[in-house]
Amino acid sequence: MHFSRKFKNALRETGSHLIVGLDTDINRIPEFLKTEVNPIAAFNDLVIKATKDYTCGYKLNIAFYERDTERGFAAIKAAIAAIPENLITIADAKRGDIENTTELYAQAFLDELKFDSITVQPYMGQDSARPFLRRKNKFVWILALTSNYGANDFQFLKVNNKTLWEVVVEKALSWNDHKTGFVFGASHTREIAKMTKNFPEVPLLIPGIGAQKGSLEKTINSLNHSLFVINQSRSIIYSAPKAQNAEEFISIVSEAAKNARDEINGFLMLKK
Repeated sequence: MHFSRKFKNALRETGSHLIVGLDTDINRIPEFLKTEVNPIAAFNDLVIKATKDYTCGYKLNIAFYERDTERGFAAIKAAIAAIPENLITIADAKRGDIENTTELYAQAFLDELKFDSITVQPYMGQDSARPFLRRKNKFVWILALTSNYGANDFQFLKVNNKTLWEVVVEKALSWNDHKTGFVFGASHTREIAKMTKNFPEVPLLIPGIGAQKGSLEKTINSLNHSLFVINQSRSIIYSAPKAQNAEEFISIVSEAAKNARDEINGFLMLKK
């Protein structure tokens, strides 16, 4: 199934625009899980069980898994196997290199680990994204406007009367507009409004809500289309730091995910 179709189906079937970020830091896993053979995998499994009814997909920040080498990659495989097939998966790897190197990244994340999509750094141009884009039924999330303070270093620079992020969007869409979405930090509400008005069929992945303190209400109000997902990670997956067992953990994290989904949907209802 083409990713765009799977994406729209997931939004409709789940009634959720929430993406749960599995940014799993072993130092923040509850004590009762630290005796497991693979605590990262065990933690993720419980998070998925707790949240799968309230999310349209999952985003794994690859840095958290690369740090733990073999155990980390085993946890990625376990998570992908545990995630329901109708939900989307995002490898938040932020890759982007010369084409022969990117081909190997594509083989690793899209072919072997079987993610549906991947985040990509666009600085090196078309050939740095081409191997991802030519994968059948896969999708690329290009970094356009990020939520970190350093975004101002480059992303708002002027290029022929346009900002650099606008140039990135237009150029990336020319590579393959059916397999390309963009990452926009939640704090950039003016730019999100402009982007979703000018490109009503282009999906957005929006981080920066939750622990990063972005305003969900302002973000929702800035949107001019419904092809978006909002990532929340720490505010959900670490909502039960003192849980004593799996049942308690699932109950607390499930409630956090439900509240996050309902808050998004609540602001969407107020817009109507």
